[in-house]
Amino acid sequence: MSFRSYFTIVGVSILCSSITAFVLYNYVQPTNQAFFPETYRSKAPAYTTNYSTIPTLHTGTDFVAASAQATPSVVFISTTGTAQRNNWFDWYFNGSAEQVISSGSGVIFSADGYIITNHHVIQRATKIEVIHQRNTYEATIVGSDPSSDLAVLKIEGRSLPAVRIAASSSVQIGEWVLAVGNPFNLTSTVTAGIVSAKGRNINVVHSQFPIESFIQTDAAINPGNSGGALVNSKGELIGINTAILSRTGSYAGYGFAVPSDIVVKIVQDLIQYGMVQKAFFGAEVVELSTSKSKELKNNDVNGVYIVQLLQQGAASESGLELNDVITHLDSKVISTRADFDEYIALKKPGDKIRVLYKRQGVQKETQVLLYNQEGSTGIIKKEVYNSASLNADFEVVPKVEREKLGISSGVKVLQVRPGLIARMGLSEGFIITSINRVPTTKAEEVEDILSKIKGRVLLEGIQQNGGKMMYQFYF
Repeated sequence: MSFRSYFTIVGVSILCSSITAFVLYNYVQPTNQAFFPETYRSKAPAYTTNYSTIPTLHTGTDFVAASAQATPSVVFISTTGTAQRNNWFDWYFNGSAEQVISSGSGVIFSADGYIITNHHVIQRATKIEVIHQRNTYEATIVGSDPSSDLAVLKIEGRSLPAVRIAASSSVQIGEWVLAVGNPFNLTSTVTAGIVSAKGRNINVVHSQFPIESFIQTDAAINPGNSGGALVNSKGELIGINTAILSRTGSYAGYGFAVPSDIVVKIVQDLIQYGMVQKAFFGAEVVELSTSKSKELKNNDVNGVYIVQLLQQGAASESGLELNDVITHLDSKVISTRADFDEYIALKKPGDKIRVLYKRQGVQKETQVLLYNQEGSTGIIKKEVYNSASLNADFEVVPKVEREKLGISSGVKVLQVRPGLIARMGLSEGFIITSINRVPTTKAEEVEDILSKIKGRVLLEGIQQNGGKMMYQFYF
């Protein structure tokens, strides 16, 4: 390169640098004026930006305090049970059982050792252990409610860190939440998400009178989280984690929790009475579709309409009829079946509620006195018959359930352990309506007949889904 070319390039570079400096000096506003002299600011363009109108964006939420508040109240639950193996060899040689070990989570409800968990976590368990902060406690079942999938355990503990509870009715969609539990035996695991929806009915509770009005969250919930806590950003309990929607058995996007308002009512009943003092409206309702709404001369699809009415139930005695569209219970707007179920679940027998409804488009009002499962308003005590010879527990089917199923009598199988009932393949929740065409009205009758009978046995009954079944055995 010649000297002339070299000096030409240098000259051009100096000229470009000078022009750039001039532009920056006179026309470009500093990004942070505090670091520049006042003379520089005076030469900035005349426009300004009102930063107060720009919303503050929170790029993260600190869950440390919420985790610290909630985690000590969540326990690890280990259960041991037995599963009956049914084959021809076991049938003729009195059967055999294999030990089944599983686990879940629980939440400390009170400082003296009451623990909330799911019914399905402790179902069929013969031994239950609660592990909390490296201490292991033997637990007993205080009560269990399949219709809500909730159960209460008791351990001998003192000054335990009881969870703080918030009203689930105040929870908002989009609110940050934490799921605290023990997925895959990983104790004290915390995951974060938001409330995706409320009042979800996903048909996972297998009961004649299920209570499903779940809080839906996208916080990761996996096997082992069942019975654990769903808490708000303050670490307060707003739900008990219960179910996931998944094709693989692991987290696939959404989990579901029983709202704390329902939890508190059911837990208090189980502790005080050993069973839930459930209020019955005496009618079954479903949500409106567009076509059904037009048929019933309803203005919109908000509300639920009656599809089944118990003849001697609370609803029929108050004057309600089939196809009546219920829009309000007291002051609560009823848009879905979940709204209806949740409101009734918070009530107790003997409560009166105001019902606003439409009949062929005409607005009406009535008052309904809620009954218990036997059609009265008193407190009911759970009566379970334990059969040592059959190694199973039974109870007489209550009046409300008998009327719904259209049966006059029946004995329900509550719990099955290795023995004759297990070998017969009768599952928990099965209702025995007759043995050899003789109606069963008492649990003692079932035990007496099955433990003594020889030869052919014809057993009729109803499964949990309402389907009728007939079994034939030879003893």
